[in-house]
Amino acid sequence: MTQARKTPADRRDPAQDNDEIDIGFLLGSLWDHKYFIVALTVIFAVAGLAYAALSTPIYRADALVQVEQKSGTIPGADMAQVLGNREPSTNTEVEILQSRLILGQVVSQTDLDLQIVPHTWPVIGDWLLRRGIQRPGFAEGSPTVWSGETLKIRELVTSHNSNTLELTIRSEGAGRYTLSDAEGNELGRGLINQKLALESPWFELVVSELNAPAGATFTVIKRSQLAAIRNLQSRLTIQPRGRDTGILQLNISGPDQSELVQSLNATTNVFLTQNIARQAAEADKSLEFLEEQAPQVRAQLNEAENRLNEYRLQSDSIDLSFETQNALNGLVSIEASLNELQLQEAELARRFTPNHPVYRSLLEKKEQLLREKARLEERTENLPETQQQILRLSRDVQVTQEIYVQLLNRMQELRLARAGTVGNVRILDDAVVQGQVAPKRNLVVAVAGMSGLLLAMVIVLLRSAFNRGIVSPEQLEEIDLPVYATVPLSEEESLRNSKRGKRKATQGLLAARNPADLSIEAIRGLRTSLHFAMMDGSDNLLVVTGPSPGIGKSFISANLAAVCAQAGQTVVVVDADMRKGHVHDTFKQDSQNGLSDVLAGKLEFDQAVRQSDVEGLSWVSRGSAPPNPSELLMNARFTAFLFYLSENFDLVIIDTPPILAVTDAAIIGKQCSTTLMVVRFGQNTAKEIQIAENRLATGGVTLKGTILNAMEKKAATSYGYYGYYNYSYKSE
Repeated sequence: MTQARKTPADRRDPAQDNDEIDIGFLLGSLWDHKYFIVALTVIFAVAGLAYAALSTPIYRADALVQVEQKSGTIPGADMAQVLGNREPSTNTEVEILQSRLILGQVVSQTDLDLQIVPHTWPVIGDWLLRRGIQRPGFAEGSPTVWSGETLKIRELVTSHNSNTLELTIRSEGAGRYTLSDAEGNELGRGLINQKLALESPWFELVVSELNAPAGATFTVIKRSQLAAIRNLQSRLTIQPRGRDTGILQLNISGPDQSELVQSLNATTNVFLTQNIARQAAEADKSLEFLEEQAPQVRAQLNEAENRLNEYRLQSDSIDLSFETQNALNGLVSIEASLNELQLQEAELARRFTPNHPVYRSLLEKKEQLLREKARLEERTENLPETQQQILRLSRDVQVTQEIYVQLLNRMQELRLARAGTVGNVRILDDAVVQGQVAPKRNLVVAVAGMSGLLLAMVIVLLRSAFNRGIVSPEQLEEIDLPVYATVPLSEEESLRNSKRGKRKATQGLLAARNPADLSIEAIRGLRTSLHFAMMDGSDNLLVVTGPSPGIGKSFISANLAAVCAQAGQTVVVVDADMRKGHVHDTFKQDSQNGLSDVLAGKLEFDQAVRQSDVEGLSWVSRGSAPPNPSELLMNARFTAFLFYLSENFDLVIIDTPPILAVTDAAIIGKQCSTTLMVVRFGQNTAKEIQIAENRLATGGVTLKGTILNAMEKKAATSYGYYGYYNYSYKSE
């Protein structure tokens, strides 16, 4: 009992049953498109090389600065060190280096707010300048700037408030120039080394050098100081070298090597000058305080000496006893220490609150000295009244004198410290350009090449993933369509594909021209399968159709007829594609006097049948192109013509148009017992084939089976799909 064949509507789409990713197929697809992948990779690598060569190189310069942990001033000038305060970390110096205080002075000294941009050719202009290419003859009078042509500006003062002011200077020759704004409006004309002053917008310009022929154009950009500082901050990086070494490395990057060295040296010098000024300012403040105290202490000393002298005169010059002298010395020493602490307290009061640990320690020391002073004063209460009075007056004189001497000594020390201040910053290495940091040619080429490789692989994989073309007989059998033959792409067809536009070079029957070709061997196998396929048919009419154009229906029809004729049968091939049929090209004749003429009644049946060079093989051309091919096929004359051919030939092969394009194949197949569909390898999809079968079934045509044509040996399919036609078996 035979199982009934499924109708097209009952079949499932094989794509719905197979959602797994075929790794072998994808890898094979990559290998099949290896030349495309290599070509795209090379193109991207060459583009990366061109970009690296044409891009403006970016250089980096660096310098070393040391921030010492101890000040270089004379002891006594640094009150923070005297009081035990810790030195600030290098993080403070890093922030100072990046501040507007430092970088603003750098911008002013190096004119970083002024930028001169020569007008060059797009893309390659800067490269030509870097290569030192002189102005060629054809560029005379052009606005482009070439090597050796320069513009220097000595002074450009403006009051603009915007971030940038853009001007254009065009050389007029002989040291003359024309000044324009960004919109091209002329603002004035000037000469080198002469001041050009304008009122609106107000600015003063002095061009010191203009070495360029007439026509050369430069763009002058004047930034505000804040914009220039921000630009410098973005290019300047500061990194500590080591841990707790106090050494800072300054790096700056940019396209102009001389500007990098100049800017970085200016930064370190301004930082050093500012540091020295900061150290000297601390000594100045201390000196100012002591100079205010010195006159007052001097007045107190004079007053104390006067009181002592007066009392001696009144008391007839009383001398101090040994005990009184010892007490006096102790009190004077304590008073001197208290006075020293008082000076330090005055310094600390300007910096810290009384709760600060340093301030608190000083107060504790002061209280201890006051207790010692009270103890000595208590001992002197047992002395005679005269001795006590002399002690008090002498103490006032000596203590005040000691304080005054300390003030004078400290003032002299601070004056020396201010004169010899060197700061705690030292420049170890001046700025030096270390080399080019961008673009890195090897890295750019490698990244570009890898990008091209990945892009090519993605394109190939996406194309393979979305290309649902039939690549194996098994895929056709999954949709319940028998495969009567798998015909490989012939060697001559492959050659034709590699030489596009040479279609006429393949005219003629391949079966007669090269009977040993692999595709002809496969068609011989189709001849055997066709014998069994037509056994159940009621006639000897075979319809060959396909879902779409360009799949090889005519090739299969003509060569199948040839191999059948070579086997001893009488065969006729009918070109039923009256629109675009080209069976006549195969037989190297024209298309006139063919099927359309027979159906139109212009030609008798026997007059339309032509003989070929192959014995037993005849053919019928399409005839002249009619306006209504489908209506002609529905004419009774077509049925009669088919009957005539069937009676006079052993096999009638009818080459029809694609079924998805027109309905001719369904009209013809309705009158024939056997219909085969040609499927192109990798081109026709399973869904497309099912729609074509449904279209035939709607017209009452039962599709007998399929022919898988133009099979190619590809890495994506050869591991599992290639069959017997992969081998050739030739006689010696």
